[in-house]
Amino acid sequence: MATTQLEQPKGSGLRDLALRTLRAMPRAWNRFWRLIALYMPKRLYARSLIIVIAPMILLQSVIAFVFMERHWQTVTQRLSQATISDIAAVIDMMETYPHDADYANIIRIAQDRMQLKVDLLPPDPLPPPGPKPFFSILDEALSSEITRQINRPFWIDTVGNSNVVEVRVQLEGKVLRVFVRRSQAYASNTHIFLIWMVGTSLVLLMIAIPFLRNQIRPILTLAEAAESFGKGRPMPRDFRPRGADEVRRAGFAFIQMRERIERQIEQRTAMLTGVSHDLRTILTRFKLQLALAGGKSETKAALNQDIDDMQSMLEGYLSFARGEAAEDTGRFDLKAYFQKLGEEAQLRGCKLTTTLTGDPAVHVRPNAFARLLSNVIGNAFRYAKTVEVHANHGRGSLTVTIDDNGPGIAPDKREEVFKPFLRLDEARNLDASGTGLGLSIARDIARSHGGDISLEDSPLGGLRAVITVPA
Repeated sequence: MATTQLEQPKGSGLRDLALRTLRAMPRAWNRFWRLIALYMPKRLYARSLIIVIAPMILLQSVIAFVFMERHWQTVTQRLSQATISDIAAVIDMMETYPHDADYANIIRIAQDRMQLKVDLLPPDPLPPPGPKPFFSILDEALSSEITRQINRPFWIDTVGNSNVVEVRVQLEGKVLRVFVRRSQAYASNTHIFLIWMVGTSLVLLMIAIPFLRNQIRPILTLAEAAESFGKGRPMPRDFRPRGADEVRRAGFAFIQMRERIERQIEQRTAMLTGVSHDLRTILTRFKLQLALAGGKSETKAALNQDIDDMQSMLEGYLSFARGEAAEDTGRFDLKAYFQKLGEEAQLRGCKLTTTLTGDPAVHVRPNAFARLLSNVIGNAFRYAKTVEVHANHGRGSLTVTIDDNGPGIAPDKREEVFKPFLRLDEARNLDASGTGLGLSIARDIARSHGGDISLEDSPLGGLRAVITVPA
């Protein structure tokens, strides 16, 4: 069966190409800016310097190009035209007064009135043309003017002597050699303009850079104070809002926010401490009543165990609410802590392997960080027989990886185990007290240091916990 193919209208191919080009332009533009952002400096001060210096360099480049293209070339062209006119006048005088054998008067007039040093050479062939200089504006101007005004065989040398230009013209029976000062045929004072332009720019930059640094320093100080507060460290003592009005307002707002947060934490801790004290008093009274009361020893033992569990739960709640926030930062020795872990692993009957890369000393809140590691590693000891701990300290960051061969946690439950008071039947967040606060306290401490904890699949078949904190 024969088939017919519809003829595509003319111009539809060009239209499709144009549409594809228009669709590809945003992607190409985004790739271009991503490439620029990759090589751009990341610090505010460096970017501000680029904002100040780049327009100045661009403006000066445009001005210099316009000046060179218009003024310099025009002036050089006119100076070369006047110089070649003088040489043409000397040639006309020689041809007009041929009776003067040595042309002494013409040579004297050329030197005194036209500032030209003229010599007559034997009628030898002219030297071969030399290589053109890279920047040959003078060479081009002289050549074009000699061709237009004299129209005889010539040879010029603008490279040999930096202060003098040599011109040779082939005449009948002789060669006219003329030495011209470069300043007569060339706009040689252009460097003065460039020196003034660059020098003025340097002076302006010397004024602008310190002023820019003074404007950026309060922003950097505010960023350092916010970063220290986010890591749970004390704010720098010399911090105070400075700089422009917007920066001052941001600094005062940060101080007020910090004071409100600290006041709220203090009030919460004081309230929980009071509640804990009252509850401890009641629990102690219960213990005394049980000790004085008679009854079966099995019943009293069960009640004492319930009281101990309540005390342990109370301590867990208080530790979670307090979050060790009042502790100051200090030095924590990972090497010494790993040695203690080895002793604990022997007591628990677990196989422990520890590795440390980088400086063993880290700058954290020691007690809180020890509690963080104990909660996570103790959880691994409780549910696994083989545990591997690797710490990598470098470039201002500490990463501790804990692998085990235990039952692990399902991927869809790994974020839920960090929720306070949440208990899963087979989850790994059950601490000794059974409150479900072990991993919650660990993540709270990690985030108070400016870091976090994540859970992954372990190469050993169990669970991997990755602790990352700035240190």
